Amino acid sequence: MTKVFFLLIAILYASVGFGGGSGYIAVLSFSNLEPNQLRFIALCCNLVVVSGGTWLYMKNGLLQIRKSLPFIITSVPAALIGGLYQLESKAFFTLLALTLLLAGSIMIVRLVRKKEIQIKPTSILTNLCLGGLIGLVSGLVGIGGGIFLSPLLNLMRWDRPKIIAATASFFILVNSMAGLTGQLLGNSMTLDWKYLLPLLIVVFIGGQIGSRVQLSWLKANHVKAFTAVLVIFASLRMLYKVMY
Repeated sequence: MTKVFFLLIAILYASVGFGGGSGYIAVLSFSNLEPNQLRFIALCCNLVVVSGGTWLYMKNGLLQIRKSLPFIITSVPAALIGGLYQLESKAFFTLLALTLLLAGSIMIVRLVRKKEIQIKPTSILTNLCLGGLIGLVSGLVGIGGGIFLSPLLNLMRWDRPKIIAATASFFILVNSMAGLTGQLLGNSMTLDWKYLLPLLIVVFIGGQIGSRVQLSWLKANHVKAFTAVLVIFASLRMLYKVMY
C-alpha cells in the first residue's frame, strides 16, 4: 500500500514542481522507522522525482538558473548544516506541519481573491536570506524545500507559476543532495535497501507522469490550486502525527 501512496504523491507533487518529500514523510510517519530513516528515504525519493522534472523544465526553457542562483547559494550550505542535526520527534513534525499549513493557507487566500498580479522583482539580499532560511528548515525536517519556496514566490509575485514550479524543482534537487550529504556525515544508520529500491522505482514513474502533466495540461491557476491543496494535505497529516 505504501508504494501506491508514493506513486500518487509523486504524480501530484511533480505536477506542481515538487519532489513529494513532505508527502512521503506523512505516509512513513505511521511506520516504525526512525526519524533519520524517514528523512533519508524522503530525500532519496525527492532526488529521483525532481531529477527528471528539472531536466524536463530545462528542455522546455522554463528553468532560469541564473535567476535562481541567489536562493541556491545560501540554501545549499544551510541544508547541509540542517541535515547534520536530528530534531526530537515532536519538534520535527510540529515544525514541518505548521510551516506547511501557513504556506497552504496563503495560497488559498490568493486563489480566492482571483486577482491578476504583475510580476515584481525581488532584491538579491531578500532571495539570499529566503534561500538560507528555507534551506536550514528543509535540512532539519528532511525535505527539499520547494514546498516552502513555491508559495512564498507566488506571494511575492516573483514570476509566472510555471517558472516558479521549475525553480522549485531545481531548488529541491540541490537541497536534497545537500541534506542527504549532511545526514550521511552526521549520522550512522542502517537502511533496508530492499525496502527503499521499490519506492525509488515507483516515484520515478510517478514523477515522470506528473512533470509531463504540469508541462502539457495544467494552466497557471491549476498549478496554484494543486500547490495549495497538497501543502495543506501534508500539513494536516503532520498535525495528526503530533496530536495522536
